[in-house]
Amino acid sequence: MVILSILTLTLYWLYTGSSGEPQNIPDIKKVEAQKESMDLAIYYFKITGSDAYLVREIHSVPYSDDGPGSAIKELIGGEPKTPGAERVLPADTRLLGISIKDSLAMVDFSSEVLKTGVGSTGEALGIQSIVNTLTEFPQIREVSFQVEGKSDGRAMDWWGHVGLYGQPFKRNLEKVHQPAIWVTHPVAGQVSGVPLLIKGSARIPGGGVKARLLDENGKKIAESTAASPTTPGRGGFEISITYTPPGKGKGTLEVFWNSSGEESPRDTVKIPIQWP
Repeated sequence: MVILSILTLTLYWLYTGSSGEPQNIPDIKKVEAQKESMDLAIYYFKITGSDAYLVREIHSVPYSDDGPGSAIKELIGGEPKTPGAERVLPADTRLLGISIKDSLAMVDFSSEVLKTGVGSTGEALGIQSIVNTLTEFPQIREVSFQVEGKSDGRAMDWWGHVGLYGQPFKRNLEKVHQPAIWVTHPVAGQVSGVPLLIKGSARIPGGGVKARLLDENGKKIAESTAASPTTPGRGGFEISITYTPPGKGKGTLEVFWNSSGEESPRDTVKIPIQWP
């Protein structure tokens, strides 16, 4: 009882200080709210009359300490948002486990994963959709697959065309056609630095990726441009914007592109930010 009383008093003084008023007490409700969900980048398959490619989507899922596992489960059971996009993994596929060592993720699926009936293009894109989804996590650079703990025999043939003969597989965004632009830095709600560094990926038919900062009234504060690979290539971009913060409060970062001589922005990505 004495030890418990001392501990209680110690915690009280840590949180109140000599004034007896609470100081720096974490808002438990706010912390819990932040952990209720998390955003994951998921890659789905899409086929049109003239092409087949991948689309990248951001899905909000229940928070989990196992981000890679949650991403694979969303890839299996989530609903694509992009019109025409499809899940390539059978809905009854189960994730048996993921182990990560030296940046290599070994993904073990149940035998249901082998029931997909797609052609060689669908198989190649299906494999890449899993690899790209997992390599969104910085601790993963390569991906290999197993079926019921094995990677030989029937598992090695995978869906009967490409197979797993080339594993481990690496990240490849060449066949990711949608969206035209996405931004990986900064994230929504982030406090903007000066200068503000913007990172992302773009697949545009010419010109360069542009970024501009707007105050809370929509007035432009600053703008900058970065060169980007032209179609059909996709490439990463970085843009640095030097600006004078308008004061405390919020603003908006817009990232977009437009053709030479064109004023209207295309494929605009809007990210709410806070001024430093």
